[in-house]
Parts: sequence; C-alpha cells; structure tokens
Amino acid sequence: RRCGVMSLNKYQEHLFVLPEDEANEKIAHGFTLFHEIANRKINVLPIVGGWLKVLDDFKKVHLSEMQNYPKRLMVLLIDFDNEYEDKIEKIKVVIPTQLQNRVFVLGVLDEPEKLNSRLGFTGFETIGQQLAKDCYEQKIDGSLWAHDHLKHNIPEIQRMQQIVRPFLFISN
Repeated sequence: RRCGVMSLNKYQEHLFVLPEDEANEKIAHGFTLFHEIANRKINVLPIVGGWLKVLDDFKKVHLSEMQNYPKRLMVLLIDFDNEYEDKIEKIKVVIPTQLQNRVFVLGVLDEPEKLNSRLGFTGFETIGQQLAKDCYEQKIDGSLWAHDHLKHNIPEIQRMQQIVRPFLFISN
C-alpha cells in the first residue's frame, strides 16, 4: 500500500519517507495531508516491518537509488523503543558520508501508540498533520516536536528544515 503521490519528478528535489510500521506510515501520511505540503514532492513508501528492515531496505534499495537521483532526500521513520542512543548509532553507521546531508532519522522515543494515547489525538494522521503544521510555521520549540516522546528529533528537524523547507511547502 502506498501513501503519498507516485508521480513525483525524480530529477527535482523530493523526499521519500520509509516507515517502519503502520503507525509510522499513518503519521507520515498525515504529514502529507497538511494543506501547505507540495504533495508531488513527498512519497511515503510501503511499510517494511521493523527498524532493522528499514535499515536493510535502505541499504539494499535506496542507497543506490540516492546515488542515481542526487536530488532525493530520505527520512527513515522508526520507533526508538526507548533505545534512542543505541539505535541512532547503529543507523548512522549505515549512512555513507556522502549521503549524510540527505538522510534523516526520525521517530517516536518509545512507540507511536503511546504518544497517541498521551496526546489524546483522534489518530496518527492527526499527529502527522500537527507536526507538518509546526514545521510549516517554524514552531519547533514549544510545539508538538517538544513533547517528551518527540523532542529528541529537534536537532534532526532543524537540520532537515534548512534543506527540505524550500521545496516541500507550497508557500513559505
């Protein structure tokens, strides 16, 4: 099952999101539903079923594709399962130096299900839309990104926004 729009131009700047599981896929899909997102610039890929499978799929499929399409950016969207330092270290080792400025690792500190129940939102898509709105409005500190389950993402979001913002949002 694919979310996102498959008719993006691989030769222009675009963003692929590789989600670990269905909850992350729904968050990513919700992000694409935000009204200021340029839908033809983002594609949520099918779920792969676990953070190690995200790494495996990235290595087997996306590394070579990223070399063929230099305008492609990638988000690896995983659950950190309260093992942020350990997982981020293992993931960063897999990303070649020449791609480190084009690959971003994001995710909920524990699991999206726990974040959703703490927030009392109507679903994962709502979380995604709120995160997109916060990025669009450049409200990272003091926003949903600052929640205990998400705040570890702030440095990565700040790094990502500098690169992605000019093409991902319809009006800035």
